[in-house]
Amino acid sequence: MLVFRRVILPVAWLLVFAVIAVGLIKLAFFPDTAGAPALGGGEVPTGEIAEPQVSAWRDTVRNDLEVAATVQNDPAVNLTVHKPGVVVDVFRGVGDVVAKGDIVASVREDVALEDGSTYALWSEVVATQGGTLSALSLVSGATVAPGDSVGAIAPASFRVQGSIAPADRYRLLAEPTEASIQITNGPAPFTCTGLVLETPLPGGDGEEGASGEVTTTVRCPVPEGVRVFPGLAATMTIAGGLAEDVVVLPITAVLGSAGTGTVYVPGADGLPEEREVTLGIADAEKIEIVAGIEEGETVYEYVPTSVILAVDEPGA
Repeated sequence: MLVFRRVILPVAWLLVFAVIAVGLIKLAFFPDTAGAPALGGGEVPTGEIAEPQVSAWRDTVRNDLEVAATVQNDPAVNLTVHKPGVVVDVFRGVGDVVAKGDIVASVREDVALEDGSTYALWSEVVATQGGTLSALSLVSGATVAPGDSVGAIAPASFRVQGSIAPADRYRLLAEPTEASIQITNGPAPFTCTGLVLETPLPGGDGEEGASGEVTTTVRCPVPEGVRVFPGLAATMTIAGGLAEDVVVLPITAVLGSAGTGTVYVPGADGLPEEREVTLGIADAEKIEIVAGIEEGETVYEYVPTSVILAVDEPGA
């Protein structure tokens, strides 16, 4: 037993390692070519990856633009004087609720006659809108003139307001007039009409987005009877259009997203061939092809990388 452990076992291990070494040398320097195709025969890997293609199909495209918005008070309305004179009586104070047409104060103007006498001409400062008096500077004995702003009325109405980035304006093929509103943790969704889009004019006080671009403000009034509070978050959904049973392609296949675009079809030489198309509305996955590609035609599912790199080059 002692001879086996000291002599035979180490020799056996040496033989095993020798066999492994010979095998590795054979694999490295003398590969087995049996069964391998001769040069020029059979299919040889080229390293090329075929770019996926897709056929145009018919589908329905619904383009809804979702805008992050907030509930805001409607702006206060100035309380102004229309006739000159001296304030005699003030009938209302800050915090009072007024209706349209309520008299807030009386004003007396002493008009001089040719004989030196005068007569009193009375007028009133009237609320032009219902709401709460949020400011009032009228006091008895004060002299006022036409056009003077002497207070403000905060209306009891609200609006939902958000901002649309310039690129998203392309998604609105027509000027919208209403939107669906969902108040976060609030009442059931409701429709607000009278939707208004405002884009600041050059030189005006524009509203700038995070990247410095001028954005479009979109707002609509909250209908009466809907209970809301200033500052509530909301989602405003504007219907940008609906196209049913139209030819579509994945948006990944089209270079461009509004008006006109370019797709790439397999050419006779096997290379991508450029094709101009007219575009309609789009959703998050597909875009309507108005003209340029027929149903069933094949295009590259993704704009070729070489084209993207060329477009991204400076001066391209």
